[in-house]
Amino acid sequence: MSEKILLVEDDDKIRNIVCEYFQAKSDGQLEVIGAATGEEGMEFIQNGSFDIVLLDVMLPGIDGFTMCRRIRKTVDVPIVFLTAKIREEDRLYGYEIGCDDYICKPFSFAELYAKVNVLLKRANKTNDDKTIKCGSISLNTVSLILTVDGLEIELPPKEFEILYYLMQHKGWVVSRETLLNRIWGDEAYVETRVVDNHVKNLRKALGSAGAQIKTIVSKGYKLVE
Repeated sequence: MSEKILLVEDDDKIRNIVCEYFQAKSDGQLEVIGAATGEEGMEFIQNGSFDIVLLDVMLPGIDGFTMCRRIRKTVDVPIVFLTAKIREEDRLYGYEIGCDDYICKPFSFAELYAKVNVLLKRANKTNDDKTIKCGSISLNTVSLILTVDGLEIELPPKEFEILYYLMQHKGWVVSRETLLNRIWGDEAYVETRVVDNHVKNLRKALGSAGAQIKTIVSKGYKLVE
């Protein structure tokens, strides 16, 4: 599966060369999406999922520092600044607000490619350590990204919470009462059939993997491989 990189850079030449270089060097395994402004970059962040973000600091409109702060409020993704600002105080400020690395302009595309690969490997190792897998279902407990057979799936909140609990207790029989207490808590007038309805919707959303949620008659549900 290819990994996606967001490059926010207002210099068209740099943006195009980086996109072409990464595509060719990785044999298509690294896909670079380019944005020319901070506003355009934030739209991509809000509407998609990226494995790493490369940010020019001096951008028209929303600058790179502001983008970094906003990204850190929503997603945990490696961020690298591409910048001509080489003063120590600028670099320290970048680390303070959450960047992972700096690369100063003018830079070597080979060096940028090497740094990106190091950060991606580090991020993937961390994510693998925080991933619960059961059959074709995979849930990252850090990013809260759910995939089925490698494809990302989005669930409504209650269905996600049910699946999360079942993933944490895979192979166990989990009663409807337990799910009610854990997920609905003290909400009044919620009956066990509400759980059944949400499980039905969850199975549908999971497609073929929905069959991994077994109904245990008169007891509850069990998630199996």
